[in-house]
Amino acid sequence: MSDVFFESLTRRAEIGANSYLLGMGDTRIVLDAGSHPREEGDESIPRFSALRPEGIDAAILTHTHLDHAGSLPLLMREFDRAPVYMTETTGALVRAMLHNSVNVMGYKREELGLENYPLFTHREVDRISSRWDYRGIGRPFPIGGAGVTCEFFDAGHIPGSVGALFRHGERSVFYTGDVNFEDQTLSKGAAFPIEHHVDTLIMESTRGAYARPEDFTRKAEVARMAEHINAALERGGSVLIPVFALGKTQEVLLMLESLRSEGIIPECPIRIGGLSTKMTKLIDRFAGTTRRHFPNFRIIREMDLEDTSGRRRRRGQRGDISYRPGCIYALSSGMMTEKTVSNIFARGFIHNPKNALLFVGYAAEDTPARRILDAATGDLVQLDEAASGVELNCDVAKFDFSGHSTREDLLNYVGELRPLRVLLVHGDAEAMAWMEAKIREKYPEIGVTIPEPEQRLAL
Repeated sequence: MSDVFFESLTRRAEIGANSYLLGMGDTRIVLDAGSHPREEGDESIPRFSALRPEGIDAAILTHTHLDHAGSLPLLMREFDRAPVYMTETTGALVRAMLHNSVNVMGYKREELGLENYPLFTHREVDRISSRWDYRGIGRPFPIGGAGVTCEFFDAGHIPGSVGALFRHGERSVFYTGDVNFEDQTLSKGAAFPIEHHVDTLIMESTRGAYARPEDFTRKAEVARMAEHINAALERGGSVLIPVFALGKTQEVLLMLESLRSEGIIPECPIRIGGLSTKMTKLIDRFAGTTRRHFPNFRIIREMDLEDTSGRRRRRGQRGDISYRPGCIYALSSGMMTEKTVSNIFARGFIHNPKNALLFVGYAAEDTPARRILDAATGDLVQLDEAASGVELNCDVAKFDFSGHSTREDLLNYVGELRPLRVLLVHGDAEAMAWMEAKIREKYPEIGVTIPEPEQRLAL
């Protein structure tokens, strides 16, 4: 067998519970340890049982989102001597996200009768964090103790996110994690290796099925969002922007700050709530040390935001938020998942035709966000299975502010790097199929594979 191999630890070739095993020589490295946002129990975590015969020497965490980090305590419980490498920013953020996951699993235990929940505890999260080994960008370090090195490169996805370059002798593998080559309002675009020789590129393909309009510009998209905000405020209504707590919240807040400071939208209260507040405070802590726009700008302090995170109305629900006209509400979660602040608030919001509901991120199938986007004005929308439907009368719009690279940018990177082989991960079947076909068409000399779970590939 080759001294370099790859195995997907996911249960299905899709987005969710992302985790992979990379072997180089005698070293076994796990790349990310995610959980699946729409599954429960064992189905929500990677196949860590596949690691038991050989064990692992180390793990790396590319960034904080739970589809890459949500099962980290379970991996570290199974292999309690393996160090985990990440950036310091990721360490601070992932600790908070994992503690929040414990709370969410506690609620699910009570509401769904999941007796094995929570899968890990607050005490366990605190204990494992002492084994996290923080590494800077652009500074190669040994990993596994058998001649393997790793080097982090800024991935431009969220603060602290990285891609990882592994070398063993003459062999090299680059794992992108989640990447965005475009500048965002908060984060600068990825600074990935081009001059390095890379044998194998393990590349995300999230947006492989999405064809962005040829005339798209980010500036025009921001202007279109401002038009919807202004129209709602002029009608005497308010604006709800469902946001993911980490990354998208801070991106949107800085976008709104720019629009206010330039006089494009009026001065009005901006209210945040849920996990977003805590994550924004943490990102503010690293305002002067991460590769970003607005260096040293601390969002919470300088934007004079109104924090709506109030007392719990009942167990498992946060957000005693009163509606006021003339406000912008940036509330988590981005997909309006049941029991989250944005979902609860929307029940008394979307019936009002004066209001506007603006989506700025991904909305998976069978989520309240997707049901709203698929509905027509006047339809009853089921926001919570335990409650009756709500009539949709407000303005609804969706915007392209994705933290993931376009498929064209991913293809261009393949062309610039010219690896011998590309492994496509982190995408649905249609997205990966498009990427595979285009790589074969544009770069026929490059091998391309969509790894299947339980399949070990010699590289």
